[in-house]
Amino acid sequence: MSSTSKGAGVIENEPYGAEPWSLTESSLDLDLIAQAESVFALSNGHIGLRGNLDEGEPHGLPGTYLNSLYEDRPLPYAEAGYGFPDTGQSVINVTNGKIIRLLVNDEPFDVRYGTVRSHKRTLDMRAGTLTREVVWTSPAGHTVRVTSVRLVSLTQRAIAAINYSVTPVDLPEGTDETATSDAPGGDPVRIVLLSEIVANEEIPAQSADPRAAAMLAEPLVSEEHDCTNASESGGLPRAILVHGTRSSKLRLACAMAHDITGPKRMRHTMESFADIGRLTVAAEVPKGESVQLVKYIGYGWSSTRSRPALIDQVAGALAAAELTGWDGLLKEQRQFLDSFWEGADVEVDGDVEIQQAVRFGLFHILQAGARAEQRPIPAKGLTGTGYDGHTFWDTEMFVLPVLTYTHPNAVADALRWRALTLDIARAHAAELNLNGAAFAWRTIHGEECSGYWPAGTAAFHINADIAAAVVKYLEATQDEPFEREVALPLLVETARLWRSLGQHDSDGKFRIEGVTGPDEYSAVKDNNIYTNLMAQANLDAAAEIATKLDHEARDQFGVTTEEAASWRDAAKDMFIPYDHHLRVHPQHDNFTNYARWDFKDTPDDHYPLLLHYPYFQLYRKQVVKQADLVLAMQVRGDAFTREQKRRNFDYYESITVRDSSLSACTQAVMAAEVGHLQLAYDYLAEAAFMDLQDREHNTKDGLHIASLAGAWTALVGGFGGMRVDAEGLSFMPQLPPGLAGLCFRMRYRGRIISVDVRHGEAKYSLISGDPLPLGHHGKQLTLGPDDVKMPIPAPPTLPSPTQPAGRVPATRHGRSD
Repeated sequence: MSSTSKGAGVIENEPYGAEPWSLTESSLDLDLIAQAESVFALSNGHIGLRGNLDEGEPHGLPGTYLNSLYEDRPLPYAEAGYGFPDTGQSVINVTNGKIIRLLVNDEPFDVRYGTVRSHKRTLDMRAGTLTREVVWTSPAGHTVRVTSVRLVSLTQRAIAAINYSVTPVDLPEGTDETATSDAPGGDPVRIVLLSEIVANEEIPAQSADPRAAAMLAEPLVSEEHDCTNASESGGLPRAILVHGTRSSKLRLACAMAHDITGPKRMRHTMESFADIGRLTVAAEVPKGESVQLVKYIGYGWSSTRSRPALIDQVAGALAAAELTGWDGLLKEQRQFLDSFWEGADVEVDGDVEIQQAVRFGLFHILQAGARAEQRPIPAKGLTGTGYDGHTFWDTEMFVLPVLTYTHPNAVADALRWRALTLDIARAHAAELNLNGAAFAWRTIHGEECSGYWPAGTAAFHINADIAAAVVKYLEATQDEPFEREVALPLLVETARLWRSLGQHDSDGKFRIEGVTGPDEYSAVKDNNIYTNLMAQANLDAAAEIATKLDHEARDQFGVTTEEAASWRDAAKDMFIPYDHHLRVHPQHDNFTNYARWDFKDTPDDHYPLLLHYPYFQLYRKQVVKQADLVLAMQVRGDAFTREQKRRNFDYYESITVRDSSLSACTQAVMAAEVGHLQLAYDYLAEAAFMDLQDREHNTKDGLHIASLAGAWTALVGGFGGMRVDAEGLSFMPQLPPGLAGLCFRMRYRGRIISVDVRHGEAKYSLISGDPLPLGHHGKQLTLGPDDVKMPIPAPPTLPSPTQPAGRVPATRHGRSD
């Protein structure tokens, strides 16, 4: 897994080949094992399994996660203040059901010993499986072929499963050392398999990087364990462990059952202890024959259900999985993904690596939210412990927009979770002496978990980000029950926050002061334009829905005509700073009067700046961590003229260092819109390869889910020019020179549409659903049964903008070989 810097150069993406529908690791590099564990993680939004080796060791970070299962931890302060949160929440590594240990004639299978003759892992994004194939010779000279296929079910929420087989083989003389023979002969090999569920695994020490997690030792307390053998139950051998957390008082159960096939001379036993359930299978396996386990793993957790109820829940999930069987689980998984890709696929003509990367991103975004079911989507999904497993504004502004047009059910679930935390958000607002709801900047359960309030609590824009996701979902789905049950309370309570947080000045302008925008290198500032514009949209949307659902708004939430009018007034009077001398929008009041950061004398190894310089220095200089004003132009394009977008983009390009994985995709979209197509292509690659190339050097902690979403946004929103405004859905497609074509599918208002972009022409197709009006470069058309082809105007010729010294993005050239 190479790690390409953000400096100039040609990006290569060799570690996983360039297959369009899969990632293949052709050999095992133990120095990169932690990054690979994140890349090969499987999840369904409820269960997350890192791509650890089946035998459990060696590992970078062992990880098995259940969405929203966390433990409390104290947040100490050198000097506390009123309103500071005193308790944080951290995702914990729950009971590990992945482990299957192997002994070959009494010698443990361990890739650090003996001879690994071949080792290949493949993540199949159509099948939804992780396959591993190993040929290994023990120190004593016995060779086996080990094959495992792992899945986390997208159709049976509580289930993961592994098909694991071992075959003794010969190495024929005079052949390549990787060649093997399955021909029978010779003495049988004693094979012992130990399939386990293990709680309270030892976790390796983590780095001091603040983006990493606070690891908690032995977070689980045993409550019950049990096991049965097949002869006792008449079914499959199984074991169950039940544990609770010490402080958060959550209870989880993990159970496993096995279907075992193999030679005649074979026996098995099942046992359980406080932190371990273990099946032991011993067999004498002739050369060319196999012993095989199909392992079904069931998970469940609850804060309210009793221990017997939780045990029954997990036992029931296992029974359903056993009934379905391994082949049935594979079939269900493929059918689920076929349906998803039908309305979500992106085809990139001319760059096989980007093709692979965008599907990789879509696959992991789907995994993060498919079966979350009224739980949050964390910044790392369920692929690692980075950021303590917290969810941020990333979800609403980067991930949910992609899912809105590809798998909208997941969006409804994620926003219903936000609605479920409204009482917590109301209490937080009251603590801050504000009205309405103040949603947590970072959280798992809903409470604020940021111990640094200037970049946490002060980032009030998260409330408008949630509102924006609500409005986007409603516009794309026209989901009336959601509008009444979720959209109304979320929009009303967030609008109340803005009305109490801001105030009209003597000139009649509505100002929002002392807040932090998306750029965390500028904290506690007045009139951050992104925040003001998003709040403006929030206020308008709240007034509109309160008028439309006037009885519900009045009876359920006490919204009066006067209150709704005050929201409209605040939106109409919103203050948007502008620097008339430079003819650009300052990111916030007075920003363009600050001294510029000394980029020339900043060493390359001092990025990200937050790890090498005090915030005091960053806050008073013109230096941008991540797109802020540029993001405002992307999501509120109606508030800027085309000329303003061009001038603003060029200005902020020269001071944006992209110390955040959230930046490149936004810069790609706006670079494409204003006409810098090659630069947009460069930024697309940076977002798409964030984890495949470990560009931020922290993929080991989990994937950057928002950046993965950003690859889709850069292609569809950037080169596809997809926008939604008051007139509906429209496109302004343009391709960079390095791409021959771009074709993407998306879901919109019960329809599936296809947009096929080539140089000079775009073709729009209605795959399913009723006719639909669309916009194309300012022209209106109606998409019906027949394809519609439209010419694409030539892009403008513009001088290239400059970036800070040492932060020029790597140049991307299309690759079709």
